Amino acid sequence: MTDQPLPGDSSLPSSQQELEELIKAGEQTNFKYSVEDFFRKPEKTGFQISHDGKYFSYLSPYERRQNIFVQKIGEEESMRITSETQRDIAGYFWANSGRIVYIKDQAGDENFKLYAVDADGSNPKDLTPFDGVRIDLIDDLEDHHDEVIIAMNKNNPQLFEPYRLNIYSGGLNQLAKNDNPLEPIDQWITDHDGNLRMATQIVDGVNARLLYRDTEESNFEEIITISFKESLTPLFFDFDNGSKVFMSSNLGRDKSVITTWDMHTKKETGEIIFQHDEVDVDGLMFSKKRKVLTGIHFTTDKLHYHFLDDQRKIMQQRLEEELSGYDVMVADSDKAEKLYLVRTYSDKSLGSYYLYDLDKDLLTHLVDISPWIEEKDMIPMKPITYASRDRLTIHGYLSLPANPTKGAVPLVVNPHGGPWVRDTWGYNPEVQLLTSRGYAVLQMNYRGSTGYGRAFWEASFKQWGKAMQDDITDGVNYLIDQGIVDPDRVAIYGGSYGGYATLAGVTFTPALYACAIDYVGVANLFTFMNTIPPYWKPYLQMMYAMVGDPEKDKELMMEASPVYHVDKIKAPLFIIQGANDPRVNIDESDQIVRSLRERGIEVPYMVKYDEGHGFHNEENQFEVYKAMVGFLSKYL
Repeated sequence: MTDQPLPGDSSLPSSQQELEELIKAGEQTNFKYSVEDFFRKPEKTGFQISHDGKYFSYLSPYERRQNIFVQKIGEEESMRITSETQRDIAGYFWANSGRIVYIKDQAGDENFKLYAVDADGSNPKDLTPFDGVRIDLIDDLEDHHDEVIIAMNKNNPQLFEPYRLNIYSGGLNQLAKNDNPLEPIDQWITDHDGNLRMATQIVDGVNARLLYRDTEESNFEEIITISFKESLTPLFFDFDNGSKVFMSSNLGRDKSVITTWDMHTKKETGEIIFQHDEVDVDGLMFSKKRKVLTGIHFTTDKLHYHFLDDQRKIMQQRLEEELSGYDVMVADSDKAEKLYLVRTYSDKSLGSYYLYDLDKDLLTHLVDISPWIEEKDMIPMKPITYASRDRLTIHGYLSLPANPTKGAVPLVVNPHGGPWVRDTWGYNPEVQLLTSRGYAVLQMNYRGSTGYGRAFWEASFKQWGKAMQDDITDGVNYLIDQGIVDPDRVAIYGGSYGGYATLAGVTFTPALYACAIDYVGVANLFTFMNTIPPYWKPYLQMMYAMVGDPEKDKELMMEASPVYHVDKIKAPLFIIQGANDPRVNIDESDQIVRSLRERGIEVPYMVKYDEGHGFHNEENQFEVYKAMVGFLSKYL
């Protein structure tokens, strides 16, 4: 293991010849769809509508990178207004009816900068020309056409401070200080008029304090301090911008509910707007124009809605009736809430975009996102449940190949990253690629996955490589016991925490897997903790509580770190890493590769020096998925 983890050992990646052999093996031509079909950039996606409802915008490839195009509603011609060639535009929004703001990083470093350009392509401006600095958006200030509010770690890499930013000149006005690293503020919250009224603060490394003030001229006051294990998440202020705030809260409960708090009495009002017995709820929707709550969204097997407003409910019913067979969501609207961008999707399709005119009750098709893929050829993602060995219910998704050979099928186990997120139902190009090549795919929300309540989340604490890994193993054994999967042909593949789970799978259950693919995965819990981005440092004590303390839990962390157990690895292993990854340092992958090669075990290792935490450039995605398919065809 290296003492200096950056920038990685450039001598370790495999020869181009070795990788090209895997890529060539993945370029089989006897399939209807190629790797490129599944991972090529959509011609048009990410639609948004201007505030005045006169234009819509979308992302489309230019020089293989996603750029912004603008088109007047009712006309056929569009105009490209950006010319980014090194990196995709990661996100954008209309700051006003004539100017668009977008974000982009450099080579996957995740130090996102903010840029702006007029809707006709003129007056481009780098708004945050600071190296090594990351920005986050706090408020797009829809009613303040010249400004937005951002958070930026310019003064201290660990701490984000709020600024009003002029989207034309780039002028900055700092709104508050965040200069106490022992009690840092980690979230800033505005009211509907863009006034900075609330904040959350980390206390003692493992507690969260909610702060509030009536006006920006007032001092912040403490509302409540809770453990990080509890959740009290401000969603938005009531429509009069008073002291009432809508919250998602699990205080005194296992599952988060939608409720309200009065900041003056510092208590929950007692009104529960919505709760669900099975999952957490934090998705509250509203109409800014009409100043009413419109609905709740929550995810069980898939996304569901509960409406609180008849107008929004009727519109959803109208859209679902005309667009039957798909899930339907409203992606955007103009400020008058008369024109809406509507998106359809399913587990077999990236869907389509439509423009809906509420007054005319007119739905106009704009574009199919991936028309070169026929839905009839795609595989359904089936929600499943199974019991863990300690009797927890594990929710997941199973996708089976369309024409399996007789008997049980080969399986690719695909644990999600995070780990404190969850897999959801929908179109997944990785899953469709793998099933098209004859593999079943199992995705599971192992303990620690979010959305299933506090107890399920806490059951993952200090269980990396242990009970969390058992949940994955139990899913494989469940499918084997059902006669669905061939026990001799099981692979495991994952990214980030899923990459860690891949390495843990082949070290701690070596007989279970025929081969494995680790994509930007953690190999050593000690070095992982030491190389996290600076803006994760305020959360380090929480990570110690959830993953392990390097001093107090040294033995536990050594037991759970695959790099210390590489002698147990029997299955062929393929490792993939972005050299600029700020979350999982390249040294994590270097350590595993070096340890295996020192034992005379060859392991293919793909490194891309223009990528970070996962590959985003189209040409790199094509290469990595061809190599993955080639590797699986060789060993599975």
